[in-house]
Amino acid sequence: MSNQKPSILYLTDFYYPAKGREYYKEDLYIISQLKNDFELIICHPIDSKNYEALVDLVMFRNTGSVMYYKTYFENFVARTNSNTITTYNEMIGKGDMLGKQHLLDLTALQYPVIPTVESFEDLRLLPSTKKYLLKLKNGADSIGMKSLSYKELISESIQDYVIQPFIDFVYEVSFYFIDHEFQYALYAPNKNKRWDLEEYTPTKDDLVFANKFILWNDINYGIQRVDACRLESGKLLLVELEDLNPFLSIEALQESKKQKFMAALKTSIKTVINNKK
Repeated sequence: MSNQKPSILYLTDFYYPAKGREYYKEDLYIISQLKNDFELIICHPIDSKNYEALVDLVMFRNTGSVMYYKTYFENFVARTNSNTITTYNEMIGKGDMLGKQHLLDLTALQYPVIPTVESFEDLRLLPSTKKYLLKLKNGADSIGMKSLSYKELISESIQDYVIQPFIDFVYEVSFYFIDHEFQYALYAPNKNKRWDLEEYTPTKDDLVFANKFILWNDINYGIQRVDACRLESGKLLLVELEDLNPFLSIEALQESKKQKFMAALKTSIKTVINNKK
């Protein structure tokens, strides 16, 4: 590695088949923007062990759902949290790094989140609904999700699942942050096309909402995405807090906003590396 530039091990999966998204294109763009400022090694997370000690920072990006390589990921987290390996994001988050446990925790804390439980006994805590959503506790990308009536639900095995009421929302909106600083927001005007995104200008109340979850989380630095749904009443409810490898939908941004985001990302990464020395 050259001593002239800080070094990054960039973890990604160019071949992950994400519904409605092209992970490889986003990562190729980010890599193209980082290469002038950093020395880069690129590989899949399951191959990272041999390279982690060679770099200043390990960047965990569009790797797809870690449920497909659970043991590798658990070993990776154990290494990074017990050694001098610096990761971006840091692997101490309480959001989707821990699956959907954060939805249960935030429900218990009475945050503005889609109410979530994990037992039949707690169904009484959910609002009245004709349909329920059953989601894998450690799933992602709607893998294994089921829409069920009450009668169908109670005949199911719910081990390893969480239960939510079906919410009839107007649209979904996502807020993107670097190091607790808001960067941009995108929304899906057509709720049936989750990844058909347009730029969104958040209100002051929107940002207060999103910041609640950023402040609740334990991550000091890195990229986070707050996914929410807008109800007919105008209220926002959290859908998920993405703090592991959030897809950024950079292609939906104007060029000036892309460059602003990448400048903030580079500054953040350099600060993390410099603080490590």
